[in-house]
Amino acid sequence: MPRRKMQSDEQVLEAALKIIHERGPEALTFDSLGRSCGLSPATLVQRFGTKASLKQKALLHAWDGLDDKTARLAASAPKTPDGAIALLVGLSQDYGGIETYAEGLLVLREDLRDPALRARGAAWKAALSVALEDCFAGFPDAPSGIGLLMASQWQGSLLWWGFDPQGGVASFVEDGLRHFVGAIVTARR
Repeated sequence: MPRRKMQSDEQVLEAALKIIHERGPEALTFDSLGRSCGLSPATLVQRFGTKASLKQKALLHAWDGLDDKTARLAASAPKTPDGAIALLVGLSQDYGGIETYAEGLLVLREDLRDPALRARGAAWKAALSVALEDCFAGFPDAPSGIGLLMASQWQGSLLWWGFDPQGGVASFVEDGLRHFVGAIVTARR
């Protein structure tokens, strides 16, 4: 049987993320990844070292994707409160149904356990908050820290949707954020 063509680290890390998201972080082994991407476990060990290193690199790769998506959405969002809502709704599109969302919480657990991944989360929080603040720059009545307040409301909306997943997550998030922005605007008058 001929050897498969060499795959880039990015392709291998995408396969690793697929395993993590479909079967949980503990399912990622050199053997399972080898079966998924067609490379031998020995080759994967040479490339990534340890299972912990492989998992960390896969999750850092996921953070790279989220950073890129956030930057793209922020650049295209109108600099208005509606633009801030659109940015967060855009970030909500990939959550899928409740099972996918619930499995994603296992990935969050991994991010919280690892200092390098936690640092990436903190950096993303800061970048997202700034992007949301920028959407309110032309609104002098917006409260200080509106970016982090809105990001926090978004994360809360995701969690509450998870307990009662009626309808799509994006529409639930959008409704919640519109109520939030309406309450902020009303309270500031």
